[in-house]
Amino acid sequence: MRRILGIDPGSIKTGWGVIEVEGGSVTHLESGILRLGTGEMADRLVILHRGLCDVIERLKPSECAVEEIFLAKNFQSVLKLGQARGVALLSAGVASIPVKEFAAKTVKQAVCGQGQASKTQMQNMVIRILGLVENPGEDAADALGIALCAGYSKDGAGADARFRLSTRSRAGRRWRLKES
Repeated sequence: MRRILGIDPGSIKTGWGVIEVEGGSVTHLESGILRLGTGEMADRLVILHRGLCDVIERLKPSECAVEEIFLAKNFQSVLKLGQARGVALLSAGVASIPVKEFAAKTVKQAVCGQGQASKTQMQNMVIRILGLVENPGEDAADALGIALCAGYSKDGAGADARFRLSTRSRAGRRWRLKES
């Protein structure tokens, strides 16, 4: 069984989501958003670290997946995002959890089938794949998508396989891993 923590880092809010992959099926365990506010950056990073450590301690993931930094025109935004990513990597590292990093385009390709998918398409596919009753929100859906991307192959390498709908489950709709 693999328990994967996906993290969509941000300097104001960070999405996180934990899924479990076992025997080719995937289950949503929990997801949420850590609201860091707009105060001093050092204070926000402390909130982020404490929040991620709490998630790690409670849900005990066996691996972690984090979105890579994308290039942006605003250097300050990229710098702040890098600091948040650093805290995410540190939080996993302190807990001795291996980390895989994925570009946003790779995550969208793995989850939606196209690297240029919109935020709405991403949310809809995450909801569908995991059979969620409620929309987890943009940041948590992105984090779950990052976790799904890691879950698509044994080594977390990305879109080597796809989850497909299984009709055999009594617990409702479930997706199973189908090798490509």
